[in-house]
Amino acid sequence: MPKPISRKRYTPEFKAQAVEMVGIGRSVPAVAEDLEIGSSLLYRWLRKPQGAHLGRKADEAVGEEDAAAEMRSLRGENAQLRLENDILKKAAVILGTRSQPRDAK
Repeated sequence: MPKPISRKRYTPEFKAQAVEMVGIGRSVPAVAEDLEIGSSLLYRWLRKPQGAHLGRKADEAVGEEDAAAEMRSLRGENAQLRLENDILKKAAVILGTRSQPRDAK
């Protein structure tokens, strides 16, 4: 009985690095030879939408997702800090460590 052919599996990071090497100006055959992979495989990785080999959706930009998540996080943190600041101001007035602001006349 013939032995089943096993296929090599490459990590998304490996694929991304290979695509990046081509992106900085190296030829596909040179990169494929250096990484000991077939040039046709590397061409296939290049045809995939940017970020698809990283497990993301093709229409989802990598930077946009990270920036949006960071923006949500920072807005939440900003709201929390404003709330804490208001509480501290009120506590300072109640405890008498800070005089109440007077209306400007």
